Amino acid sequence: TLLGRWLRIPVSITMRGTEVPLARDPGRRRRIIKALQHATRIFAVSDSLKRHAVSLGVAADKIVVVGNGVDTIKFHRLDRRAARERLGLPLDAPVLVSVGALVERKGFHRVLECLPALRRRFPGLRYLVVGGAGPEGDWSAQLSRSVVELGLQDCAVFLGTLPPEELNVPLSAADVFVLATRNEGWANVFLEAMACGLPVVTTDVGGNAEIVTNPNLGILVPFGDADRLPQAIADALVRDWDRDAIVAYAASNSWARRVRPLAEEFAAIALRHAGTNTRRRGSPGKPLLRS
Repeated sequence: TLLGRWLRIPVSITMRGTEVPLARDPGRRRRIIKALQHATRIFAVSDSLKRHAVSLGVAADKIVVVGNGVDTIKFHRLDRRAARERLGLPLDAPVLVSVGALVERKGFHRVLECLPALRRRFPGLRYLVVGGAGPEGDWSAQLSRSVVELGLQDCAVFLGTLPPEELNVPLSAADVFVLATRNEGWANVFLEAMACGLPVVTTDVGGNAEIVTNPNLGILVPFGDADRLPQAIADALVRDWDRDAIVAYAASNSWARRVRPLAEEFAAIALRHAGTNTRRRGSPGKPLLRS
């Protein structure tokens, strides 16, 4: 925002989710508040982030909520049998999948802890983990140790980081998407999973409830509830989901639909800025001082 003031141009800020944990640090909190207060317009990817900004003292009418979208050309259902054969998975096995950076916040370890009990009910259960190190760290070693300690070597499958155009293979091979995350602004991967026909089991934090908006799309559980999470996963595995309806919901949240309000907001900002410049150039200068 400082550069915008120097250049006398509008500045917008998009809140994506990291502002919540970063604001716990007093120094960063002050800088975040200052930047938000000086921004011309603030975009938040979820209403939960708008509420967070308001709690920091930012005017609510300065914030526009526009959620993330999904590319339904890239993310779509593949043939389930072909996807499983490609990954070497049994055709009749119940399969869970998680996608994200392998960091503490995403909660892969919390899902792993549920698996020993779930395997007693679903003996052939497989858990696909897609992801690698991220900006917040790398929990690969911790997760690998947990797999060994919990005896999950024949259950957990680490696929590493995949390019976006290949993610629909594990998503199409799975039955349920699960992410036991500590915090999210708007998790794009939920809509990507839904575009491949997967119900979502996740924690009721951040903007998650703004994506999983009803029980026909998935199940929300309180964060840290060690009993509810495995029960929700089990319920999701046995439920007969309307996967076509889940795909249709994802399609209704396409990027084309998201870009339109953003373009309108930017056009309005540019128009107001042009009007301000016109008035500034047309205003009379100060009279010269005479001795």
